[in-house]
Order: sequence, then structure tokens, then C-alpha cells
Amino acid sequence: MDYDAHDTPFPGIDLDTIFAPELPGLDREEVRRWYNGYRWRGAEKVYNPFDVLLLFRNREFRPWWFETGSPEFLFRLLMDKEVSPMELESRMTDEKLVSKFDVGDIGVDALLFQTGYLTIAGEERDGPKTFYALDYPNFEVRQSLNDGLLGYLGKTGKEVSDRGKELGNLLAANDFDGFADRLRSFFAGIPYQWQGSNSPARYEAWYAGMLYACFRTIGLDLVVEDASSRGRADMAVLHGGQVFVFEFKMADGENDSDTAAQLAIEQIRQKGYAEKYRDRGEPIHLVGVAFGRDRSPAAVQTAPA
Repeated sequence: MDYDAHDTPFPGIDLDTIFAPELPGLDREEVRRWYNGYRWRGAEKVYNPFDVLLLFRNREFRPWWFETGSPEFLFRLLMDKEVSPMELESRMTDEKLVSKFDVGDIGVDALLFQTGYLTIAGEERDGPKTFYALDYPNFEVRQSLNDGLLGYLGKTGKEVSDRGKELGNLLAANDFDGFADRLRSFFAGIPYQWQGSNSPARYEAWYAGMLYACFRTIGLDLVVEDASSRGRADMAVLHGGQVFVFEFKMADGENDSDTAAQLAIEQIRQKGYAEKYRDRGEPIHLVGVAFGRDRSPAAVQTAPA
């Protein structure tokens, strides 16, 4: 009952055949985007049957699976292991993903995979070893997991949605001063559970991850670790008919934040991170964001591409 005819060679047991009477009135692409996408080392994708049945009964696209409970144990593990939400997309792991099942000693990747929060998006061989690319299976999981994590960190419900929409609207309007002000306010209210880390890179990853999660909760189109021929931009956001290429830096203190943000802009230019988007014919903006490890306000610098 879970197979999608567009993704599997098994016609006759797909969603369109078994549940054909339930589909009229529902956008078929939205059904796929919300609830399809689980894979196990093969090309076939399957749906979450719990979600699909509730969709057919209630005729509404909602995160039905996540509404049954919040995975706080997972949020605690991500905090303990210092794994930023931004690092969950396009995540690479090895054979331990499918070979280790010890509940008392389980890695983040294996747990996320076995509990359905990440799925296998691809695999490749490197000599005798197999590596797996992990990613969110669908829109429901990606949006809900990030929303839940922000709630766990103290940003809950309508506040997250409103702040995400506000930040997105400010970007679309090119009100970068307003964006910087709202961003500083957002970061100021996030608890510092990860403060025990001695690595500046972990601070940068977590701060950037909070902005990423905020954007994901409202469904913005974005790419993390956006690869180009000369490196990877931290994040690209496609919104309002425009492209925003982000690079994040850590600053030693408040007086260094503007300098660090400007260095981020220069890196985007030098590495040509924005070049791949010129064929879109849309305005491109470079956004450098610097975070202060001593809890000083974030600095934002912007420039046209």
C-alpha cells in the first residue's frame, strides 16, 4: 500500500491503485511531497502509512505523525552530541548505520535512520567500504523536526512561525537592517545549552543551525553546504524571486563582528559561490553573518552579487 507508482517498478500495489477512490480533491504532488520518500538501499520510495490514512480521513495536509508526540529524547541526544540541525541534511555515514543496533550505545546517524527521521538518499563505494548519504524523507519530517527542536530550545509554537515569516519577509523586501535587528533578537532569546563546547566551529554550526531551522519551519526553499566548483557556501535561500547566499563566521567579540561579517562577504566573492545562480536571472544578494562567542550581538553585512 505504500509504494508510489512514479518511483517503483511494482505497478498494482501503488497508492494510485489501492487508494484511487480517496485521491480526488487532493493534490497528488503534495501527497508525495508531504509523506513519501522513505528508502532502504534501493530506488523504491514508500509512504508513511499512518500519515496517508489520516490524510484520507481528514482531507488535510498536516504533520500527523509528529502530532502524536515530540521526540525529546532525540533533541537531547542532538544537544549532547553537539549536532546542529543544519548538519542533518545530506549527511554522510558508513556501514555502522545498518549494522549497529545496541540501544545502549547507538550513534546519532543510526538512531535517526532507525526511527524514521532520516532515510538513505544514496550510497557509494570507496574501496572496501560503503558510505550512505542521509537526508530527510519528506517535507513533514524536515519541517516538524526543526520546529520541534526550536521548541525544545525555548522557541515555541506561533513565535517560531512568526519569526520565520518575519525574517523571510524582510529578506524578500531587501530590508537587511531590519533582518539584522530581528536576527539579533532571535539569537538573544535562545538558551545556551551548547555553551560547554570549546570549539568555535561548534558555536558557528549551532547559531547557523538555528537560523536554518527557523527558515525550515516555514518551508523556505534553501540549500545547505551549497557546492560550487571552488567550495561550498554555508547556505543559499531561494525566496521572493531572489537568491540569498549566506556565509557564517565566528567573531572574538562585539568589536570584531562587523569585520568577520565582511570577511564572509569577501569569501563568497572570492570563491564564486553565487555564480551558479546567475542563469536564474534573479537578483542575487550576498549575506555575511558573524556570531559572537561571548554572547555579543550577531552582525550582518550584505552586498549585491
